Amino acid sequence: MSQMGAADFKAHCLQVIEKVRRTRRPVTITKRGVPFVKLVPVDPPAPLVLGALEGKFSSAGDIVSSPLSDHEWKALERERGAQWERWMKEPVPRRAARRRRAP
Repeated sequence: MSQMGAADFKAHCLQVIEKVRRTRRPVTITKRGVPFVKLVPVDPPAPLVLGALEGKFSSAGDIVSSPLSDHEWKALERERGAQWERWMKEPVPRRAARRRRAP
């Protein structure tokens, strides 16, 4: 990593930026000998994610339509309705009354 004064950087700004980009080595800019800014190269762009998994998976068939036929759905609905009716006819269990303790 190299260092340069702020005045030198101001005079040669574009050349320094190009050198950092080309060599990928950071430059520290100092003011009165004290480092205060670090010029670093940008990370290289990440590979494009879109389409990265192409060809990795295969389709298992139709995932949109129902696995049950209309007849099976209606039978399921009737069964569910019958269960609901049985549940509604059952008596609700009552909670036991609490006894108060005598003082």
